[in-house]
Formats: sequence, structure tokens, C-alpha cells
Amino acid sequence: MNNFENLEVLAPAGDVERFQAAIDYGADAIYLGGKNFGMRASPGNFTFEQLNKAVKDAHDKNVKIYITCNTLPRNNEIPEFEDFIKNVQACDVDAVIVADLGLMSLIKKYTPDLEIHMSTQTGIVNYASANELYNMGAKRVVLARELSIDEIAEIRAKTPKDMEIEVFVHGAMCVSFSGRCLLSSYLVNRDANHGECAQPCRWGYHLMEEKREGEYYPVFEDEQGTYILNAKDLCMINHIKELADAGVTSLKIEGRAKSAYYVSVITNAYRMAVDWHKNNPDKPLPEWISDEVFKVSHRKYCTGFFFGHPKDCQYYETGGYIRNYDVVAVVDKCENGMLYATQRNRFFTGDTLEIMAPGCKPVTFTPDVIYNGDDEKINTVNHAMMKFRFKCDHIFPPRSIIRKQVD
Repeated sequence: MNNFENLEVLAPAGDVERFQAAIDYGADAIYLGGKNFGMRASPGNFTFEQLNKAVKDAHDKNVKIYITCNTLPRNNEIPEFEDFIKNVQACDVDAVIVADLGLMSLIKKYTPDLEIHMSTQTGIVNYASANELYNMGAKRVVLARELSIDEIAEIRAKTPKDMEIEVFVHGAMCVSFSGRCLLSSYLVNRDANHGECAQPCRWGYHLMEEKREGEYYPVFEDEQGTYILNAKDLCMINHIKELADAGVTSLKIEGRAKSAYYVSVITNAYRMAVDWHKNNPDKPLPEWISDEVFKVSHRKYCTGFFFGHPKDCQYYETGGYIRNYDVVAVVDKCENGMLYATQRNRFFTGDTLEIMAPGCKPVTFTPDVIYNGDDEKINTVNHAMMKFRFKCDHIFPPRSIIRKQVD
């Protein structure tokens, strides 16, 4: 089966700025959280007023909105849920993502017309579970990240054709099964299952003998500590055809806590990759598209469990990120042969820059003359949020990103 025609690019949005980035850069659907019941507590998330506006803006562009409701709530939270889910439905969202079966039953009770997607936290790894959840009212299942392509294809073959299948294809991975982690709760009293994970799997660990307090021994040779729990990031940009052939409905990008730049670049990359395969079924993905995923802050990449046991998916050297590009400005407008922009990071006349616009190959250029907002020639754009302009033969839409490679 090949479903490129209807293959969904699903982008994350942690706040209004990131929502706009997902819209600008080609998402078919966006998942976001309200102020409660979502698995990401650190981003700004959305008030009901913001959610209502976001849904209207998205629907104007034929983009769907899914709201996360995927925590594992405790008893004291249940009485709050009726008002929450009714307000969600009043905002006209397209679906709610839920992990807890109790919440699923309450959604069916309070908002029976609201489409339900079962979260990856549900731990769906076989067609029997998928079928039972479908029978209970789920329209879509977000499969556990621990499945191979072949297992996904078998689930597709043995479930109703109108049941949608969503999989994570890009972003941070959790060392625990489908995100069900207790490390953060034990170590720093921050509950990962309530969206408060401190990511202790990214920390360095040493071995200490109990009677030799203060004497630390690396578990391996690294004197900086050993990142025995630290997973690489997932990246399936070069394997979209295999996912489509397996019958996947939606390609989910992780990252509601990531920057607007991250959302822009990664959404754009997967949008272009899906469109490329749709229009060029017999041609490989151009390298310039797959290279885009390396232009955001990221850990080393791997393909997770999709092609069997992930023998190379742990990264023992460091818990940090690789960053090769900085955003230096955002385009405001292009007119009369000039590009007008607002600064984000310092750069200089003569620097080699790159502009990324939605759905386009990035354009590299080197401005030799730059003017500030007072039409004065300047050698450096070094004031936060300053306005500037320079000559440009191309026309880029507002909010296109100007970036610079860093050493």
C-alpha cells in the first residue's frame, strides 16, 4: 500500500509562535496542548482563547488541530475534566489525543462527537489492541515507538481501513517504553507522566562504592561520566517511502518544547520530502532536502526501532546537542529589490548567509552592503531586534528565516 496522496505531516506547537511556524512551513495538522492534561508542562501551551483563534486560523488554511490530553491524571484531577473537554470541543478542534482509558470514557460521555486519537503513551504494539481501541471509539492510534516497519505493516493489514495509524518519525526519543518513565519522579520529584520530565536520561552517571564516598568511577572509560541512558534523536527523513508502503497515515514530528526555528525547519523538510515522493515516485530524495534536518540543534540521529533492534541508538559520549546554524534574522518583506528583516543574532557585512523559505531550496548569498533603519550603511547587525535591509534579487515571503553556519 502507498498512501502518499493523503500522508499527513503532523507538526508540534508549544505556543503561538511555534504554531505560526508550523502553519507557515506546510503542516497538514498541528498538535498542541492546553493549560491542563498535556504531556508538556514547560512550553507556554494555549489558553482557550488562544486555542479558539488557532483553530480558526488553521482551518482557514485547511490545517487540522489536535489537542493533547495524554497525561495520566490522578483522582483529584478528574472533576476538572468535564469543563476542560467541553471547552476544547467548543473551540472546534479536530481531535483529542488521549492515553488514559478513563479519560477516553469521559470524552465519549461529555463530548461524544469529538474524534479520539490514542496516544503513544497507551503502548499500542499489536493489532489486537488497535482493533479493541477502534471498537471503543478511537479513530486513530499513535503506535508505540518500539515497533518495526514490518510490525506496523501487519497492524495496518489486520485493522479496519478507516482506522488511521500515526507514528513518530523525528525528534527526541525516550529510553523508557513509550514514554512511561519514573526516573524523573524518583530523582527530582517531577512527574514525567504529567508533562514535567527533567530528562535525567540525558545526565552523566558514575559508579560509587558505598564505603568510599566521593570516589567516583566511570562505568566506561569516559572521564566526563557515562550517558548510559541517553538516546539519539529519531530521524526518518530518508525512509518516508517505507513508512507510506507500510500504510502509515500520519508522520508525527516530536518537539512541542522545541524552538520555532526547529518547528519551521523540520516541518519544512518533511513537507518537502512527502511532496517530492508524491510527485517523483521513482526518484530518490534530493540530498539538499535531507540535509535540512542537520541545520537545527539535534543529537546524533538514528532510525529507532523501525528497522529492527536499535543497536546504535544510544549515545554514550554526551547528553548535549549538535548545533551548526544560528538564526540571524527573520524576513519582514521584500519589495523594490530590497529585503527588509529583523535581527535575531549578530552578523557582519560579507558573511555568507542562507535564506530558508517554505517549500524551497535554501538560497545562499553574501550581502556586501547593509542599511539600518535610518538608511545608514553598517558593517554589523548587532542590536537585538533591529531593523535592516539589503539588496536582494529574490522575493521571499514574510517570516522566511535567515541563518548562518557556525564554526
